[in-house]
Amino acid sequence: MIKLSAVIITYNEEAKIGRCILSLKSIVDEIIVVDSFSTDKTEEICLKHGAKFLKNPFGGYIEQKNFALTCASNDYILSLDADEAISVELKESILKAKSDWKFDGYYFNRFNNYCGQWIYHSNWYPDRKMRLFDRRKGKWGGTNPHDRFILNKGGTKHHIKGNMLHWVLPTYDAHIDKANKFSTIAASEAFKKGKKASIFTILSHAAWRFVKSYFMKLGILDGYNGFVISSFSAYTVFLKYIKLRQLNLFQKRRRRRLKQKISPQIAN
Repeated sequence: MIKLSAVIITYNEEAKIGRCILSLKSIVDEIIVVDSFSTDKTEEICLKHGAKFLKNPFGGYIEQKNFALTCASNDYILSLDADEAISVELKESILKAKSDWKFDGYYFNRFNNYCGQWIYHSNWYPDRKMRLFDRRKGKWGGTNPHDRFILNKGGTKHHIKGNMLHWVLPTYDAHIDKANKFSTIAASEAFKKGKKASIFTILSHAAWRFVKSYFMKLGILDGYNGFVISSFSAYTVFLKYIKLRQLNLFQKRRRRRLKQKISPQIAN
């Protein structure tokens, strides 16, 4: 049987981290928490439950998760966020994989709880995630804040049964705050890649996101919260692209001012 390390990154997660750690106790051989200098009781709770607690400045979700991988004693990793926990069925599947490891990475469904309601549609389920893997066979990638573990070319993967439970957002106000935060990060990443955003891009991408979530992914079947989720999803996309457009306009103005400053003055 392989040795398995659980890895979690945190920042001010006192309300959630205990539940996460407790769900891992009988599955993993060690629990590593990499924290971004929390100011609440996150450290106290982690140490109380026997986790190894480390601190590292936050440089991005992808960067922090890749750093966290280097802190584990074992190559086989189970990665969770602080607001997630392992269900009974998934626990059994992980223990089975642990006793007979055959693939480079294992993925499973994430089941999201939104404002007290478990969401079965709205582009939020089955929400497949690869969180059980051999760290030697890949690394965290994607585009912040949407990280994902990417296997090396030729890597093997397998889907296992059971849900990873995710208490994503407790209130609509929390969703507003997250939409603003994540759209800022996404706009910055897009700006670094040289992407642009026209008015057509802003409107079409936001509209498409709502249509996809509410109608194509059957968010309509999740009732009122399905409508809210789909609307917030479109709103987040809208914020991302207007912030990207703003960054490009600021850059254009800076270049214009710089050009005017260094242009030679010609006397009449």
